[in-house]
Amino acid sequence: MTAYNIRPASVSDAATILRFIRELADYEKALHEVAATEETIAASLFGESSVTRAVICETEAGEPAGFAVWFMSYSTWQAKNGLYLEDLYVTPDHRGAGVGKMLLRHLARLAIEEGCGRFEWSVLDWNTPAIRVYDAIGAEPQSEWVRYRLSGDKLKQFAEG
Repeated sequence: MTAYNIRPASVSDAATILRFIRELADYEKALHEVAATEETIAASLFGESSVTRAVICETEAGEPAGFAVWFMSYSTWQAKNGLYLEDLYVTPDHRGAGVGKMLLRHLARLAIEEGCGRFEWSVLDWNTPAIRVYDAIGAEPQSEWVRYRLSGDKLKQFAEG
């Protein structure tokens, strides 16, 4: 069984992140919409004014297996920040090995550490494999939006494993 590590992404990961973005866009049938370049990723994710953060999941041998990009949102009703997952991607060779769930748990723990009231994301309504994972971890679809949320006890339980 392959062992995986999650580490903060750095500017030197811009090419890998762009590859992941393009693979994800291709999977979502939207490759033609990708305007990102290595340079724009480096500037937007790692530049001085960046509001986003990213992690890379890789094998012990250093092979990139997936990534996640997120930013802080805000709930006026809770008067707390939230963590909004913009993208999560796992390469086909590493799907089914728990990498996606590992990345989600990493972000859930981060949300707890940073005092967030919510951990949210959106998913395409036809992405059944992802929806099955989100349902299995206890995330709840929102009624007007195709958005999932972990909060309160469910967020804490998931973060704790």
